[in-house]
Amino acid sequence: MNSPKTAGSAQTIKRQIARAAGTVMIAFIISNIIGLLRGIVIYRTFGTSEQLDSFNAANRVTEVLFNLMAGGALGSAFIPAFTGYLTRKDSKGAWKLASGVINLLLIALIVICILGFIFAPQIVQHGLFILDPSASIGQVALTTTLLHILLPSIILFGVSGLVMGMLNSHQVFLVPQLAPAMYSIGMIAGVFLLPASWGIYRLAWGALMGSALHLLVQLPTLFKLKFTYQLLFGWKIPQVREVFRLFLPRIFGVAIVQLNFIVNTIIALSLVDGSVSAITLAFSLMLMPEMVIAQSIAIASLPSFSAQVELGKLDDMRVSLAATLRGVLLLAIPATLGLILLREPLIRFLYQNGSVFTTQSTQMVAWGLLWYAAGLVGHSVVEIISRAFYALHDTRTPVIVGATAMGINLGFSFLFSWLFGKIGWLPLGGLALANSLATALEMTVLILVMRKRLNGLEGSSVWDAVLRSGISVAAMGAILWGWLALMQGRSGAGTTLGGLAIGASLYGLGLFLLRVPEVGAGVRVFGNLFKRRAVKPGSKI
Repeated sequence: MNSPKTAGSAQTIKRQIARAAGTVMIAFIISNIIGLLRGIVIYRTFGTSEQLDSFNAANRVTEVLFNLMAGGALGSAFIPAFTGYLTRKDSKGAWKLASGVINLLLIALIVICILGFIFAPQIVQHGLFILDPSASIGQVALTTTLLHILLPSIILFGVSGLVMGMLNSHQVFLVPQLAPAMYSIGMIAGVFLLPASWGIYRLAWGALMGSALHLLVQLPTLFKLKFTYQLLFGWKIPQVREVFRLFLPRIFGVAIVQLNFIVNTIIALSLVDGSVSAITLAFSLMLMPEMVIAQSIAIASLPSFSAQVELGKLDDMRVSLAATLRGVLLLAIPATLGLILLREPLIRFLYQNGSVFTTQSTQMVAWGLLWYAAGLVGHSVVEIISRAFYALHDTRTPVIVGATAMGINLGFSFLFSWLFGKIGWLPLGGLALANSLATALEMTVLILVMRKRLNGLEGSSVWDAVLRSGISVAAMGAILWGWLALMQGRSGAGTTLGGLAIGASLYGLGLFLLRVPEVGAGVRVFGNLFKRRAVKPGSKI
C-alpha cells in the first residue's frame, strides 16, 4: 500500500505525463493531418502502381537500415542515460554523452550509406525481388535508382532521432513531434514543385528533402537549451560505452522486426501489382491512431519513468504505469472498432479518384486495414510496456520477447498469405493478420513479465478501464453499424465524417455516464494546455 507521500509523488508524475502527453498528442495530430495530406497527394498521384511499389520497396530498405543503426533502439538506451545526468543536474556530462554518441553514430551511418550505395543492385535484385525473378528489368532498375536517392536520409534521420531524445529528456515535446510533419511537407513539395516529367523520382527527392527538414526544424530548440557539441571519440567515455552496451541487445529485436517488414515487402512484390503500396498504406492508416494514442503517451512517459527509476521510486512507477495503460486502453479500444467499421468509406473518401486510385485499390487497402486494425490495441500497449523496461535499463527482455514474437510473425506471414490465397482471399490480408497476432503475443508476455518485475500492475484498475471501455464500445459499435447500413451507397465523405462524429460522441457519452475519471482529467489537461499557450505562446510544457 502506498504512503501518502508516495501516492502524492505518483500523482505529480501522472499529471506531468498527462501534460506532456497532451502536448505530444497535439503535435501528433498535426503531424498526422499533414501525413494524411501526404498520403492523399501520393496515392491520388501514383495510385497503387508498380512505380509506387518500387518507391515503397526502396524506402523500406532505408527505413530498415535507419532503424537498425539509429532508430528507437538507440533512443531507448540513450534517453535513460541522458535523463540520469539531467536528474543529477550535470548538464556538462549530459552534453558530453550526447556528443560522444552522435560522433560514433555518424561514423557508422556514413559507412552503412556508402556500402548500401555500392551494393544497391544486389540488395534489390537478390533481396527485394528474390521471390519474383520474373520482375521486369525496368522495375528492378527503377527500384535501385530510388534506393540510391534515398540512402542519405538514414544519416539525417539518425542524427535527428538523437536530437529528439535530447529534447524529450528536457521535457520538450512539441517541436520534436512536429518533425515528422516536416518530412511529409518535403514529400508533398517534391510531388508538386518538381517537374511532373520526373515521375516517381520527384517523390524520392522530396523524401530526401523532408528528412533534412526533419532534423533542421529541431536544431533551434536544441541550441536554446545551450547544447555544447564536442568533437571527441565517444568510445573512450564509459557512459557512451554503456549506452551502446544497452543498445546492442535491443538491436537484435529491432532486426527481427525489420526483417518482418522486409519479408512482407518481398512477399507482396511477388503478389498482384499494387500489393506493396496497399499494405504500406493500410499499415500507415493503422499507425495514425496508434501514434496519437500510444506513441504520444509513451514518448512523454519514458523520461518520467526513467526519473522515478533513478530516484528508486518503483512503487510510484507502478502506479504511473498502470494509469498510463488505463489511458491508452480507453482510447485504443474504440479506435480499433471505429477503424474496422469505417475503413472502406474512409479510404474511398480520402484516396479514390477513379482513374489512378481505383475501386480495386480501395478494396485492397481496406482488406489489409481490416487485419492490421485488429492489432491496434496490441501495438499501443507494447509501446507503453517497452518504455517501462527501457526506464528500468532492461533492453534485453523486450528484445527476447519481441524477437520471439516477430520470429513467429515470419512463419505466420508465409502461412496466412498462402492460406488466404488458397481460400480465395487477397493474400496481403494474411500479412496483416500475421502482424496483429504476433503483436498480441508480444503484448501478453511483456505484461506478465512486467507484472512480476513490479510486484503487480494495479490490475483491478486496468481491467476496470477495459470493462467500462468495452461497454461503451459495444453501444458505439451497434449505432455505427446501423449508420453504415443507412448510408450504404452514399458518399464516402458523409459516411466517414458522420460516423466519426457519431462514434466519438457516443463513446465519450458512455464513458461520462460510467463515471470514468480520465474523462474529466483529460478535459482539464487540454483546457489548461490551450489556456497556457494562449497566455504564453512560446512556453513549453
